[in-house]
Amino acid sequence: MKIELLDENRKAAWEDYVDGHPHATFYHRVGWKKVMEKSFGHKTYYLMALQDENITGILPLVHLKSFLFGSMLCSLPFMGIGGICADNDGVETALLDAAGGLLKELKGDYLELRSTKRSKADIPVKTHKVTMTVELDSDPELIWKNFKTKHRTAIRRAAKNELEIRSGTEEFLNTFYEIESTGWRDLGTPFYPKSFFKNIVNELGDHIEIFLVFYQGQPIATAFNGLFKDEVEGMWTYVLREHVKLQANYFLYWEMIRKACEKGYRKFHLGRSTTESGGAFYKSKWNAIPTQLYWGYVLNKAQTVPDLDVENPKYKRAIQLWKKLPVNLTRWIGPLLAKNIP
Repeated sequence: MKIELLDENRKAAWEDYVDGHPHATFYHRVGWKKVMEKSFGHKTYYLMALQDENITGILPLVHLKSFLFGSMLCSLPFMGIGGICADNDGVETALLDAAGGLLKELKGDYLELRSTKRSKADIPVKTHKVTMTVELDSDPELIWKNFKTKHRTAIRRAAKNELEIRSGTEEFLNTFYEIESTGWRDLGTPFYPKSFFKNIVNELGDHIEIFLVFYQGQPIATAFNGLFKDEVEGMWTYVLREHVKLQANYFLYWEMIRKACEKGYRKFHLGRSTTESGGAFYKSKWNAIPTQLYWGYVLNKAQTVPDLDVENPKYKRAIQLWKKLPVNLTRWIGPLLAKNIP
């Protein structure tokens, strides 16, 4: 067995491996490599384990370097999931060893692996994140009947507010960005450049769906989803806070779930949440089941496991300040910061 970097000649083989591996996710798709490079200028290292020239394991890595947060290898930054996909424990160990060697070669501080399964290696692990998943059915009425009465009432109430939903991709990108970037300012978090989402659509457009909710002809809510095998991957969602009373979030989520059922999808991942947070509680109303995420670390120059979570008290003042900035200013400054906040 040997470990090599992905080259152009093996991209199709990488995609075939992702399609066939039971633990591979939407974020293991090879298109993310170019997205990271073009959007942020980050160097990527897509490692492959090869046995008789056949891929037996993969590990996508992105190198982030910043004055504030140091130098790290991550799989996959800005996303909740990445990590190693391997045919067996031996392949997993070989990929992890190769990643550790790369970390030392780059003089990085640490390696972070975000995965749905715990590593077999004896490395530090954080379990502060979960992904919330709704099990779907070809008949959305069965999903509807399993909601609590209070939850169904909230959805019906939202539907009476004359809301309209539409779906598309590139044609909705600008509106999605206006709403979502406003939302991240409201949350006190720097947002990514619009080019990031354009590159996602360019590389993965056949597997992307953008939703917009309209009220009296004006867009007030949005969602950006990935489509992978028989699963929907919810990545970004926001309702403009001045329209919260319309409960467009209930309308949006139900319509997305209903449409996913009708299209034959089996799972709807509502995205990562901090364990026992308000976000996780809201998603549980949709009968979403939490799946533990394991963020594993290999330390090099760093002495301790990093804590870059927005829940960290030391970021509280910066978050409060960001909320007060004009949206247009945050759209200009935000991408310069967000590119190095994994």
